[in-house]
Amino acid sequence: MKPDHLPTFTVEPWVIREPRLDLDAMGQTESVFALSNGHIGLRGNLDEGEPHVLPGTYLNSFYEVRPLPYAEGGYGYPESGQTIINTTNGKLIRLLVDDEPFDLRYGTLHRHERVLDMRAGTLNREVEWESPAGRRVRVRSVRMVSLTQRAVAAISYEVELVSTGNGDDDNGEGALLVLQSELVANEQLPGRDADDPRLDTALDNVLEPEQSRAGDSGATLVHSTRKSGLRCGAAMEHEVTGPEGIQVSTDANEDLARTTIIARVKPGETLRVVKYLSYGWSSRRSLPAVYDQVRAAIAAARYTGWEGLVREQRDYLDDFWATADVEIDGDAELQQAVRLATFHILQAGARAERRCIPAKGLTADGYDGHTFWDTETFCLQVLSFVAPDAAADALAWRKSILPLAFERAETLGLKGAAFPWRTIRGHECSGYWPAGTAAFHINADIADAVKRHVNATGDTKFELEVGLDILVATARLWRSLGHHDSAGNFRIDGVTGPDEYSSIADNNVYTNLMAQQNLRYAAEVAAKHPRSAARLGVDSEEIASWRDAATAMLIPYDERLQVHPQSEGFTDHQRWNFEDTPAERYPLLLNYPYFDLYRKQVVKQADLVLAMQIFPDSFTEEQKRRNFAYYEAITVRDSSLSACTQSVLAARTGHLELAHQYLAEAALVDLQDLAGNTDHGMHIASMAGTWSAVTLGFGGMRCESDGLSFDPVLPPSLSRISFGLKWQGRRIRVTITPEEVEYQLLDGAPMRLRHHGEPIALDGEEPVTVPTPTPKWVEPVEQPYGRAPRQRA
Repeated sequence: MKPDHLPTFTVEPWVIREPRLDLDAMGQTESVFALSNGHIGLRGNLDEGEPHVLPGTYLNSFYEVRPLPYAEGGYGYPESGQTIINTTNGKLIRLLVDDEPFDLRYGTLHRHERVLDMRAGTLNREVEWESPAGRRVRVRSVRMVSLTQRAVAAISYEVELVSTGNGDDDNGEGALLVLQSELVANEQLPGRDADDPRLDTALDNVLEPEQSRAGDSGATLVHSTRKSGLRCGAAMEHEVTGPEGIQVSTDANEDLARTTIIARVKPGETLRVVKYLSYGWSSRRSLPAVYDQVRAAIAAARYTGWEGLVREQRDYLDDFWATADVEIDGDAELQQAVRLATFHILQAGARAERRCIPAKGLTADGYDGHTFWDTETFCLQVLSFVAPDAAADALAWRKSILPLAFERAETLGLKGAAFPWRTIRGHECSGYWPAGTAAFHINADIADAVKRHVNATGDTKFELEVGLDILVATARLWRSLGHHDSAGNFRIDGVTGPDEYSSIADNNVYTNLMAQQNLRYAAEVAAKHPRSAARLGVDSEEIASWRDAATAMLIPYDERLQVHPQSEGFTDHQRWNFEDTPAERYPLLLNYPYFDLYRKQVVKQADLVLAMQIFPDSFTEEQKRRNFAYYEAITVRDSSLSACTQSVLAARTGHLELAHQYLAEAALVDLQDLAGNTDHGMHIASMAGTWSAVTLGFGGMRCESDGLSFDPVLPPSLSRISFGLKWQGRRIRVTITPEEVEYQLLDGAPMRLRHHGEPIALDGEEPVTVPTPTPKWVEPVEQPYGRAPRQRA
């Protein structure tokens, strides 16, 4: 539920600015201001550490094992879970001004501003504070997590003495400043709401100290987890400039390393510290190897220097934004939100490098730091077109966990691979099997991401070396899971589709269409690479069986209502009583029993509508319109994954203003804390969905093996949309206005694409401009009582 109190962010095109500190919204701003590169994640905590809602320093896939308790056990239930842990905190820089701690809860705060700069990739802070004793200081800090040096983060921290508070008549001595820059392991974590399954299981005091070393200007700590057997190292070094007489010393013990910097400054003088941080972890490397790894990384950071790191960061982001930027004219709030969404998607995956992309990125420990199907269906939809190397790495990680997926399938009595519903390192961590194990569609979601990535990049080497193994393993799962009935239909019974309010259903349309594509594509790729397929035991008979199952796939249709039921028999269920469901009882999963949700027509998130987004050719235009209207009336959007998909189909079915509203809801989910839980991390898939809503919805983009096509439309409330993408070694930009659409090949070989079915040739010399079709007026559709998209001023 949307909270009553929201922080104040100014609306600006390229920054998120908090012009004053709002302690009531601190949890939300810690997430929004989080910095990451996919390997390291630093929550946007204050430099001095307190006050805070959730301290957070994360390393991708660095986790601890915890038991999964069951009131009543059963065969095949996962026995343990994995939870990402808050590792060694290197963000901390504590300040004392003449022995008064710099703490915003005391003294007088004259100014406080934080700015997330999405072009520079930095979090900037400026504070003017007066101590209880009257000493007034100005603190400026700039924090970054390097996108170019994977193991490195850095902070520039400056303290200027503004006034001594006694008319500056202090015999010229000024004020004594003491900075304590720290590495802290095993921080105490706050308690959590155990009644909300969307959150997490916080673990603290799980790091066992292994080594601590202090040098002249920095230190290194090495720890290991008690149960998962992982080892992490964290190192810090400092460069100090300022008035004469500065003293620097460092001490370290098991869980704390501290570099203390002491200087006496006069009004107008500044003490500056640049703090370099490096992080690394391994499940295999020895203690000396991990120690040397982080020391080498921090040496490289110091060699580059602060200015060099800042310059590298800006160059990296300039190159990224040249392709990935989405420009929206006519809605400044949405423009800012879409850029923030794109920035957080990049942060989540840029340097993950063959590790998972968690549902919250590395912005908090929500959902225990697990990855879900969100990655392949939403995040990689973006990354394959704007940062394809990151998408390839994410799919290569899926291939790396195939041995565990084979084991899971065998446990379930199935062939092929059953990828985990939620995991960090590849083991199934979902303790609720109706929404976990039964959600087999994740296997086809991964195969779909492989197909999309190959279409987007033209990378046939990737298709062979990564894709083939995944496709064969998942095709075998579907052939094993489904069966031919007496009428010859291929059925997939007893599964859960994307809508988690309808569990253990027969022939979920989304699942069956995804499985059908999976089987066909696996057959196509195996036939294309017969020798490599033969090494996996694939023969012509097995390929034929995949094609037979795909051809016979059952896709239910309700002839009476002239709509597709979400799953077989769904449209015969009783409708949920929306009129008597008050707003405060959403989300429904926190207020009603699942058995009641499962037997009613109420949809948590787009399911059949998502099927229409991915497989537009499987539905006639009339079926799309009727299906969209039917499911709009029963979809409550209790998941942040829904609005973006509804936006795409609203645009494709002519509901252009509704599509605009849903796009805004998806984009603003965290800036306005629409789900009420942004303090537990950013909604990364919803962030990714904003890009899809623009490109697939208003852009009408489709990427198939035979090329790109666009069916652009523009809502009346917007005057221009422009977006870029990479396609098979080229960079393209599409610009839509009410009168015309411009296609421009920015670099790469000449190409052809289709505009509303008509071929267009791009040679890179001049953009091609064609008329924008006039939108057709359509009948409005209704949403469940009280669940219409938010109307903005």
